Amino acid sequence: MRDEALGADENSAAPATGNTSDRREMLRAGFHERMAVVRSKAKASPLLSGAIVVTLLAAIYWLLIATPRYVSQAHVIVQNTDLGASAPTDLASALIDGAGNSDDQLLLRDYLLSVGMMQKLDEELDLRTHWSQSWIDPFSKLWFGYTDEDLHEYYLKRITVEYDEYNGVLVISSEAFDPETAQAITSHMVRDGGAFMNEMAQGLALEQVAFLETQVQRLGDRAMAERQAVTNYQNRNGLVSPEQSAQALTAIIADLERQRSELKIELSSMGAYLVADHPSLVEIRQQIAAVDRQIIQERQRLTGGERLNSQVEEFQQLQLKAEFAQNLYRTALTALEQGRVEGGRTIKAMSVIQPPTMPGEAIRPARLYNTFLVALVAFLLAGLAHLIVAVIRDHKD
Repeated sequence: MRDEALGADENSAAPATGNTSDRREMLRAGFHERMAVVRSKAKASPLLSGAIVVTLLAAIYWLLIATPRYVSQAHVIVQNTDLGASAPTDLASALIDGAGNSDDQLLLRDYLLSVGMMQKLDEELDLRTHWSQSWIDPFSKLWFGYTDEDLHEYYLKRITVEYDEYNGVLVISSEAFDPETAQAITSHMVRDGGAFMNEMAQGLALEQVAFLETQVQRLGDRAMAERQAVTNYQNRNGLVSPEQSAQALTAIIADLERQRSELKIELSSMGAYLVADHPSLVEIRQQIAAVDRQIIQERQRLTGGERLNSQVEEFQQLQLKAEFAQNLYRTALTALEQGRVEGGRTIKAMSVIQPPTMPGEAIRPARLYNTFLVALVAFLLAGLAHLIVAVIRDHKD
């Protein structure tokens, strides 16, 4: 009985084993059929197959292989701390004038993206080593960083500095393969950028001070020379002020003319009741003649041989030159003192609106977006190529 049972079990197991092998054969045959269909479709439409392959490769890279990158950002603005005499009194104008103009922001942007800034960051943070670590995927790492040109080309891919015209701020973004390095890069850029703007402004102010010192020395010598020319003219002509001398002579002539008028009135009144050769009349006529001679003499001193009027004109020209040189010297001294004050303080300062952030997660690369973009471009190109091939075939037919 036991043998019969065992025989029955064997007979029943044999069909089961046969069913399993049949299923495997059926699955294998179905897989081969599907692969044959795929191969036939691939042969029928190689462009579509290529687009699918490209999409699969892009998805594998972006979703599985691409090394995550951390981004640290900072928002800064360059402000002008120069408060001149025409400084605005209202708050709105003060805020507008205090903010740096777009030229300052663009100048700072150019410096932050320069080779010099990259070299400083490389010396302090060893960017070459960080960006070329072995565990970084081959499409993201720095392969050729032996020269500054190669490193700078990669640097521009990982560092972005954009000027927001609407808000008037500069947005600094740096990418690294760990959050600490990303924040360190942004922090160093903010620090060195502020120092650069201040040093540049102070350097210009100091150059202006040096120029003003030269001008003050030159204008001071000129003012002294002009004053000395006035003194030499006074000593040469024996006059403290020819203008005052001319005014004194004019006053003397006016007084003599007044005396002559009075004498003529007296002569006319006495001539009415005295004979013409009366001693009193003769004396008055002599006095009038003496006054006339004196008037003629004083007028000759004023406009004649001693050329007092010419001396007045020449003296006034010398005085005007001396006063003009003195005013220039005074203005230069004022500008020099103001320049020294400006050169000794911070003229342009970089204000940090948003400090460098510590990234909590890697936001680069945008995996799904990049995969979708590659797929979209691949299928669009495949469709375009398919359309071109179809047009060519139609023309051949």
